[in-house]
Amino acid sequence: MGTALLYGLGTAIPLLIGAAIGLRTTLPKPLLASLMAFGSGTMIAAVSNELFEPAFLQAGAFTAGLALFLGAAVYVVANRILERREGATAVGWALMLGTVLDGVPENTALGVSLSSGGGMVLLVAIAAGNMPEAIGGSALLHRERDVSTGKAFALWLLTGAVLVVVTVAGDALSDHLAATHISAIQAFAGGATLAVLADSLMPEAYREGGWWVGMATAVGFIVAFLLG
Repeated sequence: MGTALLYGLGTAIPLLIGAAIGLRTTLPKPLLASLMAFGSGTMIAAVSNELFEPAFLQAGAFTAGLALFLGAAVYVVANRILERREGATAVGWALMLGTVLDGVPENTALGVSLSSGGGMVLLVAIAAGNMPEAIGGSALLHRERDVSTGKAFALWLLTGAVLVVVTVAGDALSDHLAATHISAIQAFAGGATLAVLADSLMPEAYREGGWWVGMATAVGFIVAFLLG
């Protein structure tokens, strides 16, 4: 349980640091874009190596693929509803939504993976993705939706607490879950993550930084891949 708590904090603390940075400072757009792109690259590696591949090998193409598509669908539908309600300024809320919808299954998968001695690559990838999501999301919430600093940080603090809880819960439940259930959680997390990257994080990185953010994405991918 102690290890799971540390891993959970390892994903939540970068989230809170990112939220504080986004609310208190105005980062240069190129730097913010680079952070978003780097985090995107790490998450691509994590989806491939830590989430979908183990699920595919254990549960097979149908179960893993179905869970992946379900995870993507949940985020896409929720994000679409948010866009229709909030309009063009929805991206800040979308990044927070993405942190929750991909973070809960991701951190559950992280907690589950600790029972087999894994999880380090996933931890690094989640932490690297959480910080730019929080920086961008909190800055946009504060600037475009006029949400107060205190309220915005409280929302991110609550999100971070949820991530810690689900990591510990995933570790505690890992001995009671069938292998196929674990695989479904991993694949679902992978699908939600892919949807967040495609719909929110990577488009925002490109919009803020331009064509060269592809290089930062590649750097994030190779770092996470080498750690694996």
